[in-house]
Amino acid sequence: MRPPRLLTIAGSDSGGGAGIQADLKTFDAHGVYGMSAITALTAQNTREVRAVWAAPPDFVAAQIDAVFEDIGVDAVKIGMLADAELVRAVAGRLQAHAQKIPVVLDPVMIAKSGAALLEDAAVEALRDELIPLATLVTPNLPELERLTGLPARSEEERRSAAEDLARRGPAVLAKGGHAEGTEVVDLLWSQGHWQRFVHPRIETTSTHGTGCTLSSAIAARLGRGEPLPAAVEGAIDWLQGAMAAAFPVGSGHGPVNHLYQWRQSE
Repeated sequence: MRPPRLLTIAGSDSGGGAGIQADLKTFDAHGVYGMSAITALTAQNTREVRAVWAAPPDFVAAQIDAVFEDIGVDAVKIGMLADAELVRAVAGRLQAHAQKIPVVLDPVMIAKSGAALLEDAAVEALRDELIPLATLVTPNLPELERLTGLPARSEEERRSAAEDLARRGPAVLAKGGHAEGTEVVDLLWSQGHWQRFVHPRIETTSTHGTGCTLSSAIAARLGRGEPLPAAVEGAIDWLQGAMAAAFPVGSGHGPVNHLYQWRQSE
């Protein structure tokens, strides 16, 4: 049988831990066929982002069209978009091709090293033009605050901010990795209901690309036909395993072990 077809629309990470590289590894780990539309090239490693080159919007649109018009797509993951023109280009292609399939949007704004990956002018375009087209948006706490203009420190504040963002159409997974404490609490607001996912905080420096990886895992599971709450829960559990099985890469924030289940079975 043909495996589900997953398209990632995101930036390239030369260090291999985030972006397109993390997405395709995650798709492989979930047994789906991965394709890509590259929105930007980055020169980065585990310590820093040294340079970013945003692809021309018409070229990004051409990549998306080429994949949809021949191979077909069962679900889409969106990551780094860099500027407002890219946001609008992607929104236009989703309206043309992806109105009946799941779309998971990870609103990438800041790299683990602290480098900005989304221009200020693009935030409004992301909020007004792309988020309404998404099935699920997966902001971390700083991204949730920037998208809504509301505080998201306490769990009550996170719930209020997520509900505010969801008024634009999508379900919202408010990730809790940036909060303090020995446990991480992720909150899913979907169809008027809350679901709370709690797991122990793993003390590790292998956290580069965790947002990219989680959103890709959710998209892969949605592409396989799983309902949204089950896809989110399964993706979180899988990411926990990938973090726990990570091995040292570089001298900064290294990646998770995306293929840990395959390697454990060898």
